[in-house]
Amino acid sequence: MEMPRIVLLLSGKRKSGKDYICDKIKQKYKVCEVIRISGPLKRLYAEHHQLDYNELLSDGPYKEKYRLDMINWSDHVRHKDYGYFCRAACEEAAPNEVWIISDVRRKTDIKWFRENYRNVKTIRIAADVETRAKRGWKFCKGVDDVISECDLDDFDDWDLKLSNNNNEECEKSIEAILCLAG
Repeated sequence: MEMPRIVLLLSGKRKSGKDYICDKIKQKYKVCEVIRISGPLKRLYAEHHQLDYNELLSDGPYKEKYRLDMINWSDHVRHKDYGYFCRAACEEAAPNEVWIISDVRRKTDIKWFRENYRNVKTIRIAADVETRAKRGWKFCKGVDDVISECDLDDFDDWDLKLSNNNNEECEKSIEAILCLAG
């Protein structure tokens, strides 16, 4: 497979706007491929548990019903091979000049990409709790206070740290990411 020129790793809390920003970048920057680590994770979880994969991909109550168990299951898989889902996502990805990994959640995700690709940039998207709540976020014990949401809270090696609380900040974030991508 052809290696991307650059790999952009996006991280942020639930409802910080990571997917929205990635979709906007994809529209503006045709040489990029948006890759979600959660894609193969959800597919494999659905296969192992006889669930509806397409519903797990949605942003609705079906996914929320299984979120905690899916986190626990994926943590078990990662304990054996921390790069398992990163590798699966990359194997399924289309070749392109720029890869944007839209859902980096763990230090081991960053470690795996840095070990396997030469030009990796890290980006943290942040939004205030009030903004995230307006977007539908509600604190969920066992989801918002576990490693899958909190492992990168103390990570401090970001190439870009961006705010995404409103349309103006979102546009500035998109432009900053496009500049970083070259």
